[in-house]
Amino acid sequence: MRFQIGLHIDPAAMDALTDREKAELGSGHGRFIQELKDSGELVLTQALADPAQSVVVAVRDGRPVVTDGPFLAAKEFLGGCYLVECENRERAIELAARIPDAAIPGLGVEVRQVIFSDGELSA
Repeated sequence: MRFQIGLHIDPAAMDALTDREKAELGSGHGRFIQELKDSGELVLTQALADPAQSVVVAVRDGRPVVTDGPFLAAKEFLGGCYLVECENRERAIELAARIPDAAIPGLGVEVRQVIFSDGELSA
């Protein structure tokens, strides 16, 4: 079974971290990635740029209209994700609980089963 583990970020929570805490967060992700590689459960991981760098695309009267992002007027945003392949939902939750973000108030870790996928992802 495949699961997406989404990392949701509140910029205020990130800003409240010390430089040392931010470094520990980064190294924690590095360890987590290596553990997933070692167990064979990592399909891919991606970190996303700040939403201020995004654009929103809509089609109006048959023409694309591009506006500066983000789309949602919310303080939290999707910062990245892990795509894992593991035996069941309980294992996906166990993995999500090991992500350093899960221990920091204001950062969220969401587990969602992938119900459709097309194409092959290269490692």
